[in-house]
This record gives sequence, C-alpha cells and structure tokens, in this order.
Amino acid sequence: MVLVAVAAVAGLRFLTDRYDRTVSREQLLDPAARQDDTDLGGPLNYLLVGSDRRPGDTNPAQRSDSILIVHVPAGLRRAYLISVPRDLLVDIPPGGNGYGGGQDKINAAYEHGGGGQGGARLLSATLSRLTGLRFDGAALVDFAGFRTVIDLLGGVRMCVDTEVRSIHTGAVFTPGCHQMDGRQALDYVRQRYDLPGGDYDRQHHQQQLLRAMLDRAGQTNLRGNPVKLDQVLRAVGGSLTVDTNGVPLEELLLAVRDLPADGLVGVQVPSFPQTIDEVSYVVLDNGGNGLFTALRDERVAGWAAANARWISTL
Repeated sequence: MVLVAVAAVAGLRFLTDRYDRTVSREQLLDPAARQDDTDLGGPLNYLLVGSDRRPGDTNPAQRSDSILIVHVPAGLRRAYLISVPRDLLVDIPPGGNGYGGGQDKINAAYEHGGGGQGGARLLSATLSRLTGLRFDGAALVDFAGFRTVIDLLGGVRMCVDTEVRSIHTGAVFTPGCHQMDGRQALDYVRQRYDLPGGDYDRQHHQQQLLRAMLDRAGQTNLRGNPVKLDQVLRAVGGSLTVDTNGVPLEELLLAVRDLPADGLVGVQVPSFPQTIDEVSYVVLDNGGNGLFTALRDERVAGWAAANARWISTL
C-alpha cells in the first residue's frame, strides 16, 4: 500500500525500476489457493502475512503475527482489509514440511509449514479451504523492515482510544492522537492485553497503521527528494517478499495506483473467544455470518452495510 502511494507521486516507471531490484519473489501461494487467471479490473483478493522473521529464517518456531485478506472489488476504488484472528480455530491441511494436518490456531499453519515460503503456502491453503477464495497474490511483510519505512516517512499519526501499557517495552500509550516513530507505532499495534476488545482491538490498530502509512506516503514530498525516495523504495522492497501470480509488478501498480486512502475499510471476521480443553481459541460466529460467501459473490459492500458491528473506520 505504501508502494501504491509512492507510485502515485513519484512516477510509476521510476518506482518499479528501483523496486524490482530490491523486492524478493517467492511462490507463496499453494496451488489449491491460487487464482488461475488474475483480472486486473477486479475483483482482486490478496493475502498479507506479517512476521518478524524473513523467509530464509529456519527457526522452526515461527508463527504469523498478522493475517489479512485484502479484497478489492471491481472498479478498484475501495479495498476491504479483513483481519483474520490469529487464534482462529481452523482445519489445517497436510503441509509439505511433514505436517499431517489437523485442527489448530490459524497462525500455527505458518509454523507447521516451516515459516517463510512453505509457511505462507500452508497458510494460504488453510484460508482457501476456510473461505472458498482463491488468491491473486500474496506478500510476506517483515515488521522490522517496516519500522525503517515509517521512520523514513517521518513517522505516522496514530490515534489511541484506550490507554495501554506495552507488555514488550513498558511504554504507556495515552488516549489522543500522537505522532509515532517506527518503534512506537509497531509496539502500539502489537498490544492486545488490557484492551477492551483484546485481539480485536489489536487487529483494528494494525488496520489503522496501514491507513496511516498510506496517508503519510501520499503527504511526503518524495518526488522532490530523490535521496529520500530511494531510501523509502529500498526499505519497502527489503521488507517484502511477494507473489504476484505472474502479473508484472508495473501492471499491478498501474491498476491500483488510484485507490484512495479513504477507500480503505476495516473488517473483522465475525467470531468470538472460546476456551476449549483449557486452551484459548477464537471460533467463527455462525460460520463467519456470511462474510466468506459475500467475498466469493462480490457482495461485500452490502454485507458491510448490514453488519456494521464488524466494520471499522480507518
């Protein structure tokens, strides 16, 4: 999304020439989860996976910190950021890492797949089985790298609803709108304890951060500062591993470059926490309350209007 905003202000050809040299490309989608042919007119469905570890990291204990489905309806003027609860109880299919399949939290699919490319593939297969969707692309986001991106953009403006103390750093985030640097912003959006909505609040804050980064990238005079532009491009590229499903990056950016920041809509999957055998999970509310069917049938706008409880303003 930051890349899209930079494309709009810096010139598409200049952007892709530099970005192509820094971004990593992998086959992140399982064949069963991959769209056969991507139509850049929409609708488009992308999988975003956030983690602190890069694809080459062989540490077996890797779980995805954030899982989002980005749904862009036909016309490409709106994007729904659908946060999937990381503790959602799902059926995970067998994986190429020797995992035999079974029920577990959805973020465990990334671990059972071995993290990185294999983890993303198993996660995509799990989500495709759950939702019935096939994806037009996927991206792995390295949070540590995005800290650098935020700092290069001069920080982001985040509005805090409820005071919360970080369990990671001890920092206290007080109510009100604050300019946050990369370290502060990423620390804030990771918090879920002591918040009224728990992990649902964390999901909303992560969606807010994406909107804040998109806003800030559009506001920054990158065209007039080629050195800063180069730094941002390299930081963004170094933070992402992408699978564009065979679509040239330039064509993809050209298709979505006019997506406005105020066209982003936050969506939470209808669900609720439940303890099963002394383990805390999140389970779907009435199978997702029709959200997945609406995604498949291109009726998300109507679903959102009828399910305001699960929609958030970004």
